[in-house]
Amino acid sequence: MSAQFVTVDQIVINYSLGIDPDDYGSNVSDVMMRQYALLGAREIGFDVAQRIKSVKLTVDQSLGTAELPTDFVELTKIGTIGPDGLVYVWAVNDNMNLGIQPNNQNRQFLADLDSYVFNNYLYSSSLGRLYGLGGGQGAGQYRMNLVENRIEIAQDNNTDNVVIEYIADEAKSDCPLVPVFAEQAVKAYMYYNIIQRKTSVPANEKARARSEYYNERRLANSRMKSWSKDQAMQVIRQNFKLSPKA
Repeated sequence: MSAQFVTVDQIVINYSLGIDPDDYGSNVSDVMMRQYALLGAREIGFDVAQRIKSVKLTVDQSLGTAELPTDFVELTKIGTIGPDGLVYVWAVNDNMNLGIQPNNQNRQFLADLDSYVFNNYLYSSSLGRLYGLGGGQGAGQYRMNLVENRIEIAQDNNTDNVVIEYIADEAKSDCPLVPVFAEQAVKAYMYYNIIQRKTSVPANEKARARSEYYNERRLANSRMKSWSKDQAMQVIRQNFKLSPKA
């Protein structure tokens, strides 16, 4: 494991070692502490340190679908790997259907309405796609079906696998990891949620714990997204790069 990350189990151990018997956050089971630690890792992963995973999925040729990973949250890129090793991105098409044969009568109906709908472009006497009936440039087409937890792929793609990059839910991984910069933020999240429902804890202590959590989260965010001098100089050089004149 990289030194830049710490496991959720280690955070729970470190948190439990720092609890005194008279603390407001004492008298809580290890199961509850780990549950709050996982929720804290999820919050940090969504708001501060998004973990992007890249996997290759096998396409079911009979159904034209690919099963999403269990820790999938949001798609950032999808495509196929070309002979040059680059990923050729697909275009989303929400009007795509699978397993339903087109109705020729409906197709003729749409063809008769060419003069009543807008077209995207007109070039060299050739009309583009009909407005509102799909389109987009890409190496393939797909549609997300989150209810069935799968990606539906156009039948004309003719591919056995697909590469996706997605935001992962760290709480669902086999070994949840948290950046070391965000360890204190997860601990503050655990303490705040442990005492939140305790009636014996004063309201001002709950407010202080909530404020401490957000302060630790902002501190972790500033540490993880800080720029170095070399990165700033590189951006400046790109902005002042000369472009060819016409």
